[in-house]
Amino acid sequence: MPDAPAINLHTLIGELPRITGRRAKLLHRLEIESVSDLLRHIPARYEFEEAESTIDKLLPGVIGSARGEVAACRWVGGYGKKGRFEATLVDDTGRLHLTWFNARYLIDRIHAGDTLRVQGKVKMFLNNPQMANPRFEVLSEEQEEAAERGQYLRPIYPTTEGLPSRFIEQLIADVLPRVAGELVDPLPAKLVKHHEMPALAEAFRMAHRPGDEDEAAAARRRLAYNEFLLLQLGIAMKRAFVHRKLHAPALKINEAIDQHIVDRFPFKLTAGQRQVINEIAADLGRDRPMNRLLQGDVGSGKTVIALYAMLAAVASRKQAALMAPTQLLAEQHYLSIGRMLEGSRLSIELMTSSSSERRHDADLIVGTQAILSEIEAMKNLAVIVIDEQHRFGVMQRAAFRSFRGQEKGLVPHHLVMTATPIPRTLGLTIFGDLDVSTLRDMPPGRTPIINRVVGPEKADEVYRYLRQRVERGEQAYVVVPAIDAPGSASESAPVLRSVAEHVKLLQNKYFRGQGLRVAAMHGRLKAETREKIMARFRAGEFHVLVSTTVIEVGVDVPNATLMVIEHAERFGLAQLHQLRGRVGRNADNRRSLCVFIASPTTESAEQRLKAIASTGDGFKIAEQDFEIRGMGEFFGTRQAGTPPLRIGKLPEQMDLLLLARRDAQQLIEADPALNDNSHQLLRKVLMHQFGQALGLIDVG
Repeated sequence: MPDAPAINLHTLIGELPRITGRRAKLLHRLEIESVSDLLRHIPARYEFEEAESTIDKLLPGVIGSARGEVAACRWVGGYGKKGRFEATLVDDTGRLHLTWFNARYLIDRIHAGDTLRVQGKVKMFLNNPQMANPRFEVLSEEQEEAAERGQYLRPIYPTTEGLPSRFIEQLIADVLPRVAGELVDPLPAKLVKHHEMPALAEAFRMAHRPGDEDEAAAARRRLAYNEFLLLQLGIAMKRAFVHRKLHAPALKINEAIDQHIVDRFPFKLTAGQRQVINEIAADLGRDRPMNRLLQGDVGSGKTVIALYAMLAAVASRKQAALMAPTQLLAEQHYLSIGRMLEGSRLSIELMTSSSSERRHDADLIVGTQAILSEIEAMKNLAVIVIDEQHRFGVMQRAAFRSFRGQEKGLVPHHLVMTATPIPRTLGLTIFGDLDVSTLRDMPPGRTPIINRVVGPEKADEVYRYLRQRVERGEQAYVVVPAIDAPGSASESAPVLRSVAEHVKLLQNKYFRGQGLRVAAMHGRLKAETREKIMARFRAGEFHVLVSTTVIEVGVDVPNATLMVIEHAERFGLAQLHQLRGRVGRNADNRRSLCVFIASPTTESAEQRLKAIASTGDGFKIAEQDFEIRGMGEFFGTRQAGTPPLRIGKLPEQMDLLLLARRDAQQLIEADPALNDNSHQLLRKVLMHQFGQALGLIDVG
């Protein structure tokens, strides 16, 4: 038997035997790039293998299963792929002839003396049973010693088209014994023993080759705990680094300064805004960098709190900056802040990629990611606010932490804001290094949005009502899922409303002869084109904006009081909530309405629509969305900085996450940077698996 080529945990998947270029691409779809990734590709479930029989009990014309020893095998044919591989399987009761056509690769897979399990349709030739192209597997010693035939617990793996579970199973069976010696447990032995968990190498064996269901459950728990612990260690390490190693300018905030800032606001602060401002003021008064997340529902008044933090910096003769994800949002912040500071002597600079001149000495700088490229020139920056932080990655936050101003190497205070409320579970994961402030109440004058879920048969009635509202001087959004008109419909794939077709429908049917103007917007347009369309819509030049979800996070258009979402069953719950947040922003007595036109065909779609119609509370929506979709699908597209959990399942394993969080905090309290010799391997694994996702570049 020839020696197999040496491999290790870092061996790329394409370098393994039998992995063609096509198979490598299919494995990459499953995020399997290396042997290490392959081992962490844990079965989705397990199934008991069909009961085996002895060879003499196999029945012709029936699919049977048997095991035995390979007595002889050979390749019949030339040197190419054409030919057949033959083997004779024997047990105490008889002989079974096996044939695989055009399978020359089996020369390296099946050898005389191997124990084989086969499954296939039985035929008889000269009173001897035979199988053509049967499924097979070379059994390990543990499987050979199984007490009961047919009680093998077969792993069923997550797959992609063209890559069956059995191929992944066999690939792991080939690889695992060859790298098991490298699976050194990075966790302290006392911790593993205290939690009565198996060692790491044994956990991987039990996950991929369980003897029974209890072993499979124990393995999954240990491997999920590993992921959660590494995640929590990274979060705790980053938090400890900020608290121990970094310093920020302590800003002076007294009653006079506080009142002077508050007097600039055009409305009275709510109790919730006042509480959050007090939390932020306390942070800013310390020489430890503020690292705070402000979460509040759409329209809850976060911008005013951001401005308070920025003006607190100016009051101490420092600079402040606000970074938004798009030029349009940056311009909106620039204009709204300018209005609130009208008549003051403060200088405000708008800094975007299209800015021709960039002043680095302005009191307040509002812009896009262009700020990052200019930060070194801002010598007096004390506060940085990041708006809609889920549109940015943790690496941007790390970039601001690594910035040192001219004054004693100080870093700015950080305030990151999100209008997407964070479920508690994610608050302990992605944002665990941040202190969290929450705005739950709405400013005075905000009227609740009326929500209606209707079927497609009500669409005509909906659009006639929309025309009435628009004729009264109001504006409306219509959200559709497709940019272009798709092909013909079928029962399983109905025609989706598209931007172009819907614009024609409104203009030619509902608005014909009314002088009403309709604009179209979607993600295929250039960013500057989208921003110009939104600016004209905000200025009232268009009555209706037909768009895809690119308006999910967008500008404030108080006159837009009505939204219609077509094929609402196709959108995520949090996405539906963010979309409807574009209306209901007027401060007068006009009631805003959001109509969801939907044809739900799945239970999860029905759950989403029921939830969106039942509450306007974004925090309840976030929790329900997380319960429906779980961690793996919570972000429709992977959020920048989303930790790559492969095994741990949230919220189902919340208890395990909390256990890992407690253990991680204790480890970091004792060894904040994991520099102790006993923690070196743990630190190495942490940086390899989570360093980039958690933005540990400056911490490490």
